[in-house]
Amino acid sequence: MTEKALNPFKVAQAQLDEAAEQLKLDPAIHKLLRTPLRELHVTLPVRMDDGSTQIFQGFRVQYNDARGPTKGGIRFHWEETIDTVRALAAWMTWKCAVVDIPLGGGKGGIICDPRKLSMGELERLSRAYIRQVGRIIGLEKDSPAPDVYTTPQIMAWMMDEFSFLKGQNEFGVITGKPLPLGGSAGRGDATARGGMFCLREAANLLNVELKGATGAIQGYGNAGSFAHMLAEELFGMKIVAVSDSRGGIYNPDGMLYEEVFKFKKETGKVGGFPGSKEITNEELLELDVDVLFPSALESVITASNAENIKAKISVELANGPTSPEADLILYKNGVYIIPDFLANAGGVTVSYFEMVQNAYDYYWDLETVHERLDKKMTSAFHAVHKTREEHKVHSRLAAYMVAINRVAEAVSLRGWA
Repeated sequence: MTEKALNPFKVAQAQLDEAAEQLKLDPAIHKLLRTPLRELHVTLPVRMDDGSTQIFQGFRVQYNDARGPTKGGIRFHWEETIDTVRALAAWMTWKCAVVDIPLGGGKGGIICDPRKLSMGELERLSRAYIRQVGRIIGLEKDSPAPDVYTTPQIMAWMMDEFSFLKGQNEFGVITGKPLPLGGSAGRGDATARGGMFCLREAANLLNVELKGATGAIQGYGNAGSFAHMLAEELFGMKIVAVSDSRGGIYNPDGMLYEEVFKFKKETGKVGGFPGSKEITNEELLELDVDVLFPSALESVITASNAENIKAKISVELANGPTSPEADLILYKNGVYIIPDFLANAGGVTVSYFEMVQNAYDYYWDLETVHERLDKKMTSAFHAVHKTREEHKVHSRLAAYMVAINRVAEAVSLRGWA
């Protein structure tokens, strides 16, 4: 596979193949795990504010449900592709398995530019999607969640549409909902917080002092901005660079979360933040920092720039930010990667907590959510690290080995292969 025009699903399959070889996986199980069990392609006519009708394409992929109902976000993105959704559904399968929650992996998406849609158009698009995929989702089938350019409000509309179709409240069909509609405390920063628990454990193993350590955050959306907040709050780290889709900023003296977040909220970008120097996303990745947080989209660290990565630890809050070729280079160079489907599994873990709370209609306080998330993430981190050390493999391969072994065991016990 070349680095040119990386296909995320080919990347996901290559990562699976490598782990299957290490595990000496049964050939039939290996073949079964290389492709989704089912996927639905939908066409969505939506009435626009000007009275015209626009046609959108959408997808829902249920990759594997051997361990339980599928779970995974819904993306609204202008460059969405079925192969991206397939890859993300595969990664969700491994993510749920690596943190040992009883769910499989799914993912959904709509090809659209939500930045160009009004609130009314977004609502009609969201409801149209549920009318089409509603037949294959539900608390005991497949529970979607927010992802890139989707929000708690969009989840609320989707839950409401599904409830209308079923004739009763169905809060558990969707997670990441607003608190008054069955959302869970702690869901907002769960992805970043889960990554921070992993970072704490990695830093302890590597003897990296996090208080005063430098960090760079590539991507300043939900996960990236919360990573900034928590790095300061939990560890006293100094974030010296952040970026968004329009560029990055750098200040060797550090930049405070509250100030950067306020500036981004007011201006719509981080570029131009007072006292900072503008840098590109590419330059940010190669800064000499202790911790790198890739928190944007896929395939930003490849064979072409991996040799230039200087961070001691890379906490992958984004999905698929590092190519297979880059993994090997970083491992050889001593960069400790906390791989995406471990580092960012806090989101799906608290989404699972939300499903549990919806199912028995009793809700936990924030402290309980944080304690249970910490326990899950810490246990998962050490299971992966133990496999890494025992088999002398890089962290992503170790995480795949832990996850795939668990899914393969369920497939075998169920008699599928």
